[in-house]
Amino acid sequence: MKDNSSKQILLSVLGVAILVVAVVGVSFAAFSYSRTGEKINQITTGTITMSYTDVTNGINISDALPMSDANGKLLEDENQYFDFTVSATISGTATINYAITASKESDSTLPDNAVKVYLTSAEDATDELVPTKVSELTPIAASDVSGALAGQFLLKRGTISSTSSTTYRLRMWIADDYAGAGGSITSQKYKLRVNVYGAAAAQ
Repeated sequence: MKDNSSKQILLSVLGVAILVVAVVGVSFAAFSYSRTGEKINQITTGTITMSYTDVTNGINISDALPMSDANGKLLEDENQYFDFTVSATISGTATINYAITASKESDSTLPDNAVKVYLTSAEDATDELVPTKVSELTPIAASDVSGALAGQFLLKRGTISSTSSTTYRLRMWIADDYAGAGGSITSQKYKLRVNVYGAAAAQ
C-alpha cells in the first residue's frame, strides 16, 4: 500500500514538472528589468537579451530646466543618458519580432508632453528615434507581435533573423516649449524604465 502511495506521489510530481516545462517551452513571456545585470527571455528558436550596467534600467529627470533639441542630443554626462545592449542568439531560420519600449514610473510629476526622448545606436550615433515628446510616442496595443505589454511607449521595433548585438543610448530632457502649469519646473521629475520584448515570428 505504501509503495502504491509513493508511486502516486512520484507520478504526480513528474506530471506537474512536465506541465511546467511544456508551458515554459511554448510561452514567450514579456520581461522587464529592475536590477543590474543580464536578463534573458527564452524563445523556442533562440534568445533575446537586454543587458545594462546601471543600477536600474532607466533614466530620470529631476531639478532640470527646458533645453533645445540641439543641446539635448549632446547630453554626455554619466547621469544624462542610459546605455543598454540588445543581443539575440538565433538558431536555424528563426526570426524574432522585438520591441524596445519605455514605461513611465508612477511617481513622475511632469506630464508626457513636457519630456522628449532620443534613441541612438551607441556605436555610430545613428538616430533610431529622433527627439520626440513622450506624449507623441506610439502606445503598444494589446496582442503586440513582440509580446510587449499594452500601454507602454514604443521606442523602436524590428526583426532579428541572425545572431547579433546592438548597443543603444537613450537621452531624455525637458522640451524647450514647456512652460509648466504652475509651480517650479525644477521641483518636478520624470522617470522612464526601458524594456525589451521578443517573440518568434510565425513561420
